[in-house]
Amino acid sequence: FERSHVPLHKWIFAFYLVVTSRKGISSMQLSKEIGVTQKTAWFMLQRIREACNSNHDDDNGFLSGIVEADGVYIGGKESNKHESQKLKAGRGIVGKTAVLGMRARAGKVLARVIPDTSRDTVHQILNKYLSRDSVLVTDEHASYKESQFNHQVVNHSAKQYVDGMAHTNGIESVWAVLKRGFYGIYHSFSTKHLQRYVDEFAYRLNEGNVKIHTWVRLDALMARAFSTRITYAELKN
Repeated sequence: FERSHVPLHKWIFAFYLVVTSRKGISSMQLSKEIGVTQKTAWFMLQRIREACNSNHDDDNGFLSGIVEADGVYIGGKESNKHESQKLKAGRGIVGKTAVLGMRARAGKVLARVIPDTSRDTVHQILNKYLSRDSVLVTDEHASYKESQFNHQVVNHSAKQYVDGMAHTNGIESVWAVLKRGFYGIYHSFSTKHLQRYVDEFAYRLNEGNVKIHTWVRLDALMARAFSTRITYAELKN
């Protein structure tokens, strides 16, 4: 909050709205709620999202136990784009960005934007964030094969969604919430800032248990903000 022209009470209200809005809040809506310009609201939200990243890059083995992993592609549908913005390079994942998500059955969620879904890339993320004794549960995608973990698979292409303890319902519910925010609140995520949006949703899911008082969740997020700072120039470059 150093040298911020936004009063502290407006910052606190913005933190509160981010913590309690399950599908997120747009910069336009925030600007109306707290009485600042849309540009200022966007900057405030990006700073808050930066604080939502709990520095997992320095925390190997963050997830343990039974861990579900799944990938998702984020981006607008080609059919919905203006003619001048269409890539005209095919359908499916064209123009979209891959995100690999991991959710421990205990409830913790972590997701990372990845450049591709190759086996090397996926294994690098799994090896970094899962403890060695984790049980990995995925679908049949080839990128998960030959991992170092005890690997359980559900074959979605064969319409198999549960096989005993093996299913990916937990991580798929994370994508359901993320997509509701994408389509219903934000309408688009820029690739440049996608990781921050993903961190925001992961933080809410990790800290969103209603058994935890709202003020406790708010205090936890603000505590992260005290050790995190990003400037407007860094966001725009």
